[in-house]
Amino acid sequence: MTRPSSPRPSWLSAILILGTLAAGLAIRTLPLGLQPAIIKHGGSILWAMMIYWIVSTARPRWPRDRAGLAAIVVTTAIELSQRYHSPALDVFRETRMGALLLGRVFAIGDVLAYAVAIGPAVAIDRYLAAMSRSGE
Repeated sequence: MTRPSSPRPSWLSAILILGTLAAGLAIRTLPLGLQPAIIKHGGSILWAMMIYWIVSTARPRWPRDRAGLAAIVVTTAIELSQRYHSPALDVFRETRMGALLLGRVFAIGDVLAYAVAIGPAVAIDRYLAAMSRSGE
């Protein structure tokens, strides 16, 4: 059985969530001169990492692997939800907020990008926990 993770300090969770959100919004909205593929996939990768930070913050005692798996389930479910269409949902998806939160068009490549992105987030989380333990 995997032992529970020690919780991250709230201030660090806030920095990770808000920093990842800011980086994702910057990639998607600022004229940084990036290639379209980097804008699309970079934003998707950062979004998936942000979902991991949110899940691991909401469930601080879960082992990191479990939080990572839960984040993969959440991101995949949101991507799969793009296959469902209703007038109200489609109107919301056409807004900037709707597009950023739910996306517009299902793409299996996005599911793969999310799964790949969550791995480094878990690794970063483990590293931060190890640094915290060594500094105590």
